[in-house]
Amino acid sequence: MRSSIERIRKDIERLAVFTATPGAGVTRYSFSEEDRNARAYIRREMEDAGLRPYEDGAGNLFGRRDGRTNDAPPVMVGSHFDSVPNGGAFDGDAGVSTALEIARILRDERITTERPMEFAALVEEEGARFACGLYGSRAMTGLLGEAHLDTFTDRDGGTLRTVLRDFGFAPERFTTARREPGSIAAFLELHIEQGPVLETNGIDLGLVSAIVGVSQFEAELTGRADHAGSTPMTLRKDALAAAAEVVLALQAAARREGEGTVGTVGKMRVAPGGSNIVPEIVNFTMDIRSSVESRMMRIIAEMKALMERIAMRDALGWRMDEKVLIPPVFMHPEIVDALEASARSRGYSARRMVSGAGHDAMVMARLAPVGMVFVPSRGGRSHCPEEWTEYADVAKGADIMLDAALRIAGKAE
Repeated sequence: MRSSIERIRKDIERLAVFTATPGAGVTRYSFSEEDRNARAYIRREMEDAGLRPYEDGAGNLFGRRDGRTNDAPPVMVGSHFDSVPNGGAFDGDAGVSTALEIARILRDERITTERPMEFAALVEEEGARFACGLYGSRAMTGLLGEAHLDTFTDRDGGTLRTVLRDFGFAPERFTTARREPGSIAAFLELHIEQGPVLETNGIDLGLVSAIVGVSQFEAELTGRADHAGSTPMTLRKDALAAAAEVVLALQAAARREGEGTVGTVGKMRVAPGGSNIVPEIVNFTMDIRSSVESRMMRIIAEMKALMERIAMRDALGWRMDEKVLIPPVFMHPEIVDALEASARSRGYSARRMVSGAGHDAMVMARLAPVGMVFVPSRGGRSHCPEEWTEYADVAKGADIMLDAALRIAGKAE
């Protein structure tokens, strides 16, 4: 049994059409019109593959396939279908296509499994709309609750509660998305590498052994707006100058910790925003990641202490609000072994590797054993319109995901 390159191509190219920025990459925010259209396509493909589609209270989309023992925990395969602004066509969608393709193969081969299977298209993994990355999987694992419906807001000020209701979901059902540990037998995810290692070394597939810890914060410094020409430097309460200290300190701290630890300020807003006004309010993000939890936690503590010291020195207000905090996660060794054995038997080259990017699989590890496969990214590019992965490489990844899924779900005789 081999995956169809042409069907995978069709999925990825069709999903890429649902973008708010035609000609400038894929921009698909959660619960947007582009989301609605992509959701409709995925639902139709699920139905055609013989699945029963349904959505949970958080807005995740699933297709269920019965097994011989339907009350057993299902094997789940999938990824996310939202995007970053002006992103690529493969991030997330390659994993959703893989799930659809596995369902099609099971249909075509008329395979019955002992366990049921579920094929997932998760939402808001990127956090591009609500700055709450890994939203869909965090809702499933109980890391998000009722309170977040009113604390998560988009750039237009819309709350998660309002956005869900306007899109057609009932916010009062949000917590029904939660699943208990053990309610899923395993979670498998295929994703593009988003780095250059596989392509550079001519390797077909990456077998993820661990995913780094991810922490994301929204920080703010508040000073006073004054005239830039008539306010002496010694009397200023310049929020942007203070924020610049934090940005540089974050980079220095990450370099000092080493071992792949990274720190990034990727978004910043300055108000009032006039060229001749001393900045009063600066709001910015901090993204801190490491494969060693203690290194990540040290940087977080250092940034909080630094912001407090700067605020006291310059008479500023400050806050540093946690948005995501997930420790490093290791993939289940038996699943990694099964994926490696499948690659070997099919003649695909593979290597074990650590993921520097966060993925839904790291959250789903709270519920079940997890496994993850990487496929090569051309030039290591991702989160940009130039993002590209050969369809044949996605098909290879789907092949070994199929083998692992059948091994866990059990092929009925």
